[in-house]
Amino acid sequence: MTIEESTVFGTVTEEPLDLAAHEAAVADRRAGAVVSFQGMVRDHDHGRAVTSLEYEGHPSAVAVLREVAAEVAADPDVYAVAVSHRVGPLGIGDVALVAAVSTAHRAAAFAACARLVDEVKARLPIWKRQVFADGTEEWVNCP
Repeated sequence: MTIEESTVFGTVTEEPLDLAAHEAAVADRRAGAVVSFQGMVRDHDHGRAVTSLEYEGHPSAVAVLREVAAEVAADPDVYAVAVSHRVGPLGIGDVALVAAVSTAHRAAAFAACARLVDEVKARLPIWKRQVFADGTEEWVNCP
């Protein structure tokens, strides 16, 4: 399958992310498997209590996200890819990253979704400012 035959969706937004919408975006009659992932804001990091966080993205973030999605979609086993990352202030329990992939078989879908999430985390120019319960803060993934 060529990338033109695949469905690829990727965005960076301040709006809440919808897992069901991403799963619907990768729906395909040929697909026997849809695997999805939600990255959620947790209340701790490395043993420290987190009260909130904020994501800030570089202007190239959407282009990078779409590039990663297109690379995963270029896999001949992949029918469709949808991925979004949130920016702005997020609270504990909010969804920061959503990814969904469809393929003919589950093993390929799990592998493609894992690859998608790992590449987004490695390459996306988005930085996270964490605020801790003791009032301190730190920037993560900031150059």
